Amino acid sequence: MENVRPFPHQADHDGLNTSAPQDIESEALVVSVIMHSATAYQDCAEVLDRADFYRPAHRLIWDTVAGLVAAGTPPHPVLVRAEIEKQDRLREVDGGHLIIRLGSDYVSPSMARHFAQEVANKARERRYDEHANALKAAIGRGATGDELDSLVADFTQAEQLREATGHGPAHLVSTLLDWGTFFSVDFGSIQLLPGRLMGPGQQITVVGDGKAGKSLFTQEWMWRMASGQSFLGDKPQDPIRILYLDAENGQEQVQERFLSFGAGPRSMGDLRYASFPPVRPLDTAGGGADLMSMVKATSAELVVIDTVSRFISGPENDADTWLNLYRHTLLPLKRDRIASVRLDHRGKDSERGARGSSAKTQDVDHVWELSALGGGALSLKRTHTRTGIGPDHFDLVRQARKDGDNWAHGGTRHILMTWENEPSGHPAVPGTVEHIIASLDDAGLPDDAGNRIARQTLAERQIPGGNDKIAEAIRRRKARSKMSGSDVSGKRSGDRSDGRFPETFPGTDPGTPETAGQTFPGTPPETPGTPPVPHVPPSKRGNGEGTPDQQDPETPSCTVCGDPLHGYRLERGYTTCLEHDAA
Repeated sequence: MENVRPFPHQADHDGLNTSAPQDIESEALVVSVIMHSATAYQDCAEVLDRADFYRPAHRLIWDTVAGLVAAGTPPHPVLVRAEIEKQDRLREVDGGHLIIRLGSDYVSPSMARHFAQEVANKARERRYDEHANALKAAIGRGATGDELDSLVADFTQAEQLREATGHGPAHLVSTLLDWGTFFSVDFGSIQLLPGRLMGPGQQITVVGDGKAGKSLFTQEWMWRMASGQSFLGDKPQDPIRILYLDAENGQEQVQERFLSFGAGPRSMGDLRYASFPPVRPLDTAGGGADLMSMVKATSAELVVIDTVSRFISGPENDADTWLNLYRHTLLPLKRDRIASVRLDHRGKDSERGARGSSAKTQDVDHVWELSALGGGALSLKRTHTRTGIGPDHFDLVRQARKDGDNWAHGGTRHILMTWENEPSGHPAVPGTVEHIIASLDDAGLPDDAGNRIARQTLAERQIPGGNDKIAEAIRRRKARSKMSGSDVSGKRSGDRSDGRFPETFPGTDPGTPETAGQTFPGTPPETPGTPPVPHVPPSKRGNGEGTPDQQDPETPSCTVCGDPLHGYRLERGYTTCLEHDAA
C-alpha cells in the first residue's frame, strides 16, 4: 500500500521473545504521543500500567514522562532525553536515537487511548500465556492437584483485583518504597557535603541579620563546593553541580566577591549563577515549574535561593505562603533528591530566628543562624534540625585583604576559628575578656593604656568585644601594671575612633555613598551586622586624647577612664569612679 506511511521501528526488539503476545507498534505509538501531551498520558494511564509494556525501552520512556507530569512539567522529547541522560540510561534507548525517532512521528492525542487499549489487551493475553506456562511447568515437576488449584486461585485473584482497583496514573504508586532496596541503604554512612552543614538532598535555611554577610558566606561555600575544593576544614570532594538564584546582589558585587575568593572565568567549576532570573514566584505552580525547568536544564544537584523573600508573592507572615512554597517548589526538589539552601533575614526579635511565619522552619532539615560578632568573627549555630547529623556550631573568621582600593584576588575567605589562625598565645574563643587582654598584649600596648587607644587597637586588629568586656580588660591590665611594676611608658591614647570597625568583606566600600543606616551599598539597610564602637568623649580635664592631664601625679585616678578620683570615693579607697563602678 503506497499511500500508508509505515511507522519506523527496530527490527530487533531487544532480544525479546517475539512469539509472546505483544504489540510493539502500538506501544511505540503510545510512548511517542505521551512525550508531547500530558493529557494523552493521563488518558493512557487510565487503562495502562507500566508493567503492560513489553519492551523495556518503552517502559523507561513511560516512567520518565510520568515523572515530568508529576512535577507539573509539560512533557517533550527533549526533556525526556535529558531526564534519561541524567540517570545515565541513554544506552537503554539506543543512545537517545529511539526518542528522536518516536518523537518525530506521533498520532493525535485523541487517538492515544485507543492504542493504549491495544497494549493493555496484549498485556492481558501475555499474563494468561505466562500463567499457562507456569501451570505446564508445575505439572512437569509433578505438582499435586491442590498446588495447581492454588496457582489458578492466585492468578484469578490478581486479575480480579486488577480490574477492581483500576489503574490510574502510574506516578501515584511510583513513590511506594521497595522495602528490600530501602533497608539496604545505610543512610547513616552517607557523606555530608563539603562544610558539613548538610547532606545530599537535604534542605536548609541560612538566617542572619541584614549585614551579617549571608550571601558572601554562601557564595564562597558554593564556589568551593562546585569546584571540588575544601571548605571550613573539610576534605575536598568531587565537584557538585549547583544552581544559584540571586535576586539580592548586583552583578558588580557578585564579580567583586568571586574575584576576592580567587575565582575566575576558568575556575568556576560546576556553578551556574542566575542573576535576577525572571522566574515566577516560587510559591506558585508556575514558579515551581520554572525552577524545575532550570534545574533540569543545568542538571543541578543543589539549588540556592538568595534571598527567599525575593522569590515569593504571598505575605511572609502568612503560613500559606510557605506551605505553597513547599508544595510547588521544595517538594519537587526533595522528591528528586536535589538539595537546596535558602537565605533568609532575621526578624526584629533575634531570639525568634527568621522573620515571618513559623511555618518557614517546618519543612527544612536544618536552620543555621549566622551572627557577626565584629572584627571578622562569626558564629554559625544550628537552631533547628530534623536529623541531628553533623556539628551544631562553628566559630568562624572572615578574613579579607585589600590591594589598594580593591579587594585582593584570593584574599577573602571564611575559615574555622582555631589556635592556628589566632595570634600566638590567644584563646580560641573571641570576644572574651581574656582574648581582649591577650590581643592588647600582643599589640604591645602598655598596661596602663586608656580606653580610646585600647578600642582603636582592637578595631585596627578586628578583635571583637562588647563595651563591658573591653572596660573589664582595661581595668585588669591597669591593675596588673600596679602590681607588677611593669614599664608603662609609650603611647597610651590614640586619635578619636571613627565609630565603627573597618569593613571586613568585599562589597562594602567605606568610600561609597550610603543612605542613612546603610552599611552595605546597593542593599537596603537591615539590622547592622557589625555593631558600631562608640568613641569615648575626652575628659573635661584631659589632653583631648582620652588620658587626663593630672595636676597632682599622686592623686589616684579611675582605672577605667583615667579621670582623677575625688570626694568620698577617694577617701574610701575606691579604684574606679562612680560611672564605672559596675565594671
